[in-house]
Amino acid sequence: MTAARPKAPAPSGAGVGFKAEHFDAIMGMRPKLGFFEVHAENYMGAGGPPHRRLEAIRAVYPLSLHGVGLSIGTPGALDAAHLARLVSVAARYQPAVLSEHLAWSTHGGAFFNDLLPLPYTEETLDRVCDHIEITQTALKRPILLENPSTYVAFAETTIAETEFLAEIVQRTGCGLLLDVNNVFVSAANHGFDPLRYLADFPFAAVGEIHLAGYADDADDAGLPLLIDAHNSPVRKAVWALYAEAIRRLGPTPTLVEWDNDLPAWPELLAEARRAERAMEAALAPEEEAAHVL
Repeated sequence: MTAARPKAPAPSGAGVGFKAEHFDAIMGMRPKLGFFEVHAENYMGAGGPPHRRLEAIRAVYPLSLHGVGLSIGTPGALDAAHLARLVSVAARYQPAVLSEHLAWSTHGGAFFNDLLPLPYTEETLDRVCDHIEITQTALKRPILLENPSTYVAFAETTIAETEFLAEIVQRTGCGLLLDVNNVFVSAANHGFDPLRYLADFPFAAVGEIHLAGYADDADDAGLPLLIDAHNSPVRKAVWALYAEAIRRLGPTPTLVEWDNDLPAWPELLAEARRAERAMEAALAPEEEAAHVL
């Protein structure tokens, strides 16, 4: 059964990822929130409690469907069966937003439980664009493509990531999901300026923002390495980068991702409220901004 027409997230409203552990608290409180986001792969089964819970959420809140397993950058063909399941979930829930990652996770029939980086070359660009066009044709709608967090860089890369994303948008008509935490993590790991990255980012295509917490680690040489862990509150430096993005974008639906070491519902809701205040402060006149937060 197809859901009603999608409710659009309010541009100034923050959202969170929906977790089954929070369902009773959410439905008991019914807080004002911009939207909930779910991973499409968690709803590719035919029925049962996961669908009953999501149908209840979908009846009250706008929904964003975030894919993590399509493997847009795979060197082989897209998995037709996975794409068909994604189309089925999207048809069932009619999300306001549907997104995927600029990454790959499958090769030769094997599935890797990670979102792996790509070399930014003309060959990769052609392949990614082909896969996005196949996906958008199957879904009968554009998707948002998320910038990745990366831990290694390829010597073969000849195109800057921001230029690569802009060219994908130009060729396919897709939009972009700007993950601010990913920008900060990648910038720290590779030693580039995150503000310079934002200055070059194709903001006109952005339809949603992600925020998350990262983890501090070290590489084999003992050098600092940040991990996009989604297991803690958003860090101060990421909030500052988010404010810069909002000043460039204006009000934009913003998701707080917290997928691991899941907190109690009040703590997650508090992070969403903090995102709303951060957006308000970024857009306020300078003399008023300090009082908003």
